[in-house]
Amino acid sequence: MSQMMKKKSSQNTLLRLFSQLKGQQVRLTVVAVSIVIYVGLSIYNPMYSALVIDHLWQSVQAAWKDGTPFSITWDNRGRELVQLSVQYFFTWIFYYLQSYLMANVAESLNLELRNQIARKLNRLPLRFFDQNKAGEILSRVTSDLDKIADVLQTGLLKLLVAIGTIIGSLIVMFYYSVPLTCIFLVFMAVSMVITQIVAKKNLRCAAERQETIGELTGIVEEYYNGRNVIKAYNHEKESLEQVTASAEKNRAANQKADFLTNCVNPLIRLLTRLANVVIAIIAGKAMLDGTMTVGVVQAFFQYVSQTAEPLTEASFMINSLQAAFASAKRTFELLDEEEEIPDPQTPAVLERAKGNVSFQHVSFGYRPDQILMKDISFTAKPGQKIAVVGSTGAGKTTLVNLLMRFYEVNGGKILIDGVNAAKMTRKGLRQNFGMVLQDTWLFGGTVAENIAYSKPDAAREEIVAAAKAAKVDYFIRTMPHGYDTVLDHEAANYPPDRNSF
Repeated sequence: MSQMMKKKSSQNTLLRLFSQLKGQQVRLTVVAVSIVIYVGLSIYNPMYSALVIDHLWQSVQAAWKDGTPFSITWDNRGRELVQLSVQYFFTWIFYYLQSYLMANVAESLNLELRNQIARKLNRLPLRFFDQNKAGEILSRVTSDLDKIADVLQTGLLKLLVAIGTIIGSLIVMFYYSVPLTCIFLVFMAVSMVITQIVAKKNLRCAAERQETIGELTGIVEEYYNGRNVIKAYNHEKESLEQVTASAEKNRAANQKADFLTNCVNPLIRLLTRLANVVIAIIAGKAMLDGTMTVGVVQAFFQYVSQTAEPLTEASFMINSLQAAFASAKRTFELLDEEEEIPDPQTPAVLERAKGNVSFQHVSFGYRPDQILMKDISFTAKPGQKIAVVGSTGAGKTTLVNLLMRFYEVNGGKILIDGVNAAKMTRKGLRQNFGMVLQDTWLFGGTVAENIAYSKPDAAREEIVAAAKAAKVDYFIRTMPHGYDTVLDHEAANYPPDRNSF
């Protein structure tokens, strides 16, 4: 039963990935046409080259027999050689066209998924970010999406071309020689069995690799942000050990996945070379017996190469597609995360609230079956200052998070000037608050832009007044360009006493 569920889940992931390509029909149609023409030319070129070489060989033999110099003119095989060259040129043109358009499709898909994730992150509740490290989320937005794009623009295209080329080439090979083709297929059957075994293991290893990348990214991001605390408490050694352990875990997963991805190619190439040796011996005898011509033998070897190489590429790309498949599954898991409760369609509107805040029998828990706050009731009147005092974990920050609707209450209600906060839009509610976080965050931009973050249209006088009220006006004026000093995120480019700011 579990295997059936996994298979169904895999099919759903695949269908969902291709459903993301709905806006790419024109490009995909051109790609499909290019693939058909490219495969057709790839199959026809060796057949035509067989005729050209046989004609050339006949001309060489005739010249040798007559004792005349051999030469190529337009009428004496020159037209055939030019036609063959033109065919190879158009084969390259259509290969270039499909590669260019498929890269465009892959990057467009990457962009669309990034936009979907960006919109999704804005709709996710705060508990999602509490339960997932920033580095793990970033790895899904970067590493996983890059893996999907890279494989789609190379792996999927090569796989489609390989399938068409293999089928067409085998048909012509059977036409030329059934015994030689059967010998070749025996070697290729062994190759495909090996590929299938490796592919199953590679899917598990690819998923494990992406998980370890997310874990490592999360730890590095966490320790980078907490570097001051780590230094203050002399935990450099412990943090280094944890990063090293996570990096080693990622290295082992990468090594296993890369080995499984790359080990199959040399083995299949070895089997192909053995097949070539056996076929060359039998084909050589056939030429001596007069049952095969020189042109047909060289064309047959072209088909062997055209079939064996795509099989080798297909085995490699199937393994790579497994990695992309694991990344797509992680991406869709993020897109399927439970979102915030939608804002009411006809919300209550509260402009310039006076500040009467009332908690009425509020209950809350991070999980519905584990209520942490029960029947909390209090009122804060306009102009009144209230201090919420308690030990760490008592729920002080949680009260503010509930007030700002970062979390939804499990029972009771919160009123702002008599209006139920749950009946308002989150944007409308939060426009009535000025929130000073415990941990400050400075965005890239000027000092003035950071101060006016909640009111982008604030006049310079309002910005200066806010700075004076916060007792930082003098400090700001000592900076190189005052309020117009440009900061990187977290003021990383302005180290002197930046923590005091």
